[in-house]
Amino acid sequence: MPVIAGFETFASVPEERITDKITRRVASGKQGTMVYWHMKAGAHAAAHKHPHEQFVWIIRGQMDFRIGNEKRTMRAGDIAVIPGGVEHEGYFPVDSEAIDFFAPVREDFLTGSPPPYMAKG
Repeated sequence: MPVIAGFETFASVPEERITDKITRRVASGKQGTMVYWHMKAGAHAAAHKHPHEQFVWIIRGQMDFRIGNEKRTMRAGDIAVIPGGVEHEGYFPVDSEAIDFFAPVREDFLTGSPPPYMAKG
């Protein structure tokens, strides 16, 4: 996905299939990356960490989420902020939608390659 400057439509952002349970749309600017996720029931983002600060906003559904040693069930409308370098993981027991924002840019997401921690999810 190229870097966006100015206006764009959500429909123009390509949907990428990560697994049979996970799809995403990645939009990036010069200093941050936004990702819309659609997770089917049973999807899992295995334990991982990255140097990026990450904001998570659950739009629909539910995620059982762990940040460091703290576990919570997040539901539609809930948000979380994960500092860079902190291990986290999420499990989606029902069909769900979420938006993540990362800073700085997730260069690895711009390639279209699936994240290794979602390969089985």
